[in-house]
Amino acid sequence: MNLSQFRDSLSKNAPPPGLPLLLQALWYDAKGDWNRAHDIADGFAESEGDWVHAYLHRKEGDQWNANYWYRIAGRSMPNSTLEAEWQFIVEALLHKHYSEKP
Repeated sequence: MNLSQFRDSLSKNAPPPGLPLLLQALWYDAKGDWNRAHDIADGFAESEGDWVHAYLHRKEGDQWNANYWYRIAGRSMPNSTLEAEWQFIVEALLHKHYSEKP
């Protein structure tokens, strides 16, 4: 799956079957379901989950909480737009899960 296919899937009522959980979180976020996205990210105990969690709190406008989760994820809060950050995270996760392994 690539970014274009991921974006195309947003026209559906449910995420694509087998979509990894953190990509599901970002899918739900793009569909306007912040709470469902947050529930997924909040229960994900890896730095990538912390990164998605940070982004979601940044989007929510809770800068203190966002900064906390960026620190936990080992990242800094970006100066980019929310859309640019969403796309960057989606692309990173798509690459991790769908790139060809040697």
